[in-house]
Amino acid sequence: MLALFSKPKKLPLGQIVRLLVAGIPMGLTGIFYYQSLQWLDASLAIIFLFQFIWIGSLMEWIWERNRPSKLKLFSITVLLVGSAFAAGISTQGASNFSIYGAVWASSAAVMFATFIYVSGTVGKKVPPVQRSAWFSVGGLLSVLILFPPIFLTQIPLLIELSPYVLVLGFFGVALPPLLFSIGMPHVGAGLGTILSSSELPVAVVLSTLVLGEPVSWSQWMGVVIILVGIAIGNKKKKQISNTNVHTSSLST
Repeated sequence: MLALFSKPKKLPLGQIVRLLVAGIPMGLTGIFYYQSLQWLDASLAIIFLFQFIWIGSLMEWIWERNRPSKLKLFSITVLLVGSAFAAGISTQGASNFSIYGAVWASSAAVMFATFIYVSGTVGKKVPPVQRSAWFSVGGLLSVLILFPPIFLTQIPLLIELSPYVLVLGFFGVALPPLLFSIGMPHVGAGLGTILSSSELPVAVVLSTLVLGEPVSWSQWMGVVIILVGIAIGNKKKKQISNTNVHTSSLST
């Protein structure tokens, strides 16, 4: 809807197809993750999903020859430890481990890391609103192929779900690709995956503020560890930016 009211940039067919394909991982991430929950506890499934943190840096290393620094590797390690605590695995355990669930959750991690990477590389000169619109259409097509929308004929169900799906659609589908389209070209896939790990602390905070769910001390400790890991991963980026500004001022 935002794209309809914005001034679109004329794109060749080939670029439109690339943007559509780049949106497919966004649709598959949710499908694979929810499939994993059929076999795994949520606390364990989220740990597998959070492997996107190092997968994104690996993609950047392979495709852009941008080798992660020791500081970034340390940051990723801290984030993975923090995610284990924040997900509550230390208190809930993981009694129903399944190889099928692990494969589905790991596939979701790969898809999420892929989407983060393509958000910063595909169609960088296309306006963010237009890019995110094509990404969303690509994700929609992938979902419709796997799950034909037969439920759309069930009008009472649609009326009952409409308040929830509108909110979830905005915050879960429309807003993320738009913000990724704006931010990812500036930070790159490696740092982008590190910053994206803030998703879990936000989920923990909202679970207690909105849903009133109890959060253990170990989960709060995990939130703090994740925030520390994000700060460590962002430290080098800030230092480089400050150096560039200082160099620019000297040149002037």
